[in-house]
Amino acid sequence: MHDFHLADIIYKTIIDYAQKNNLKKITKAVIELGRIVEHGEEILAENLEFNIKMMAEGGPAENINLEIVKTKGPEWVLKEIEGE
Repeated sequence: MHDFHLADIIYKTIIDYAQKNNLKKITKAVIELGRIVEHGEEILAENLEFNIKMMAEGGPAENINLEIVKTKGPEWVLKEIEGE
């Protein structure tokens, strides 16, 4: 469940970026993921990817290629978005 919260924030950030840049379809996003702990558990890249892809179904980011790169530090960064 804690993964879902962060996935929601990241997904909304991706959609917001797409809207501001007139992208109708988002094909790829690169996310740097540090060690983030919510409710006593570390957020795993696999769970984050699953949740973002689930949220993307039926929308402009459906079938998005997510690249999640583990980094040091306690935060996440949206590094790149590709689309058309």
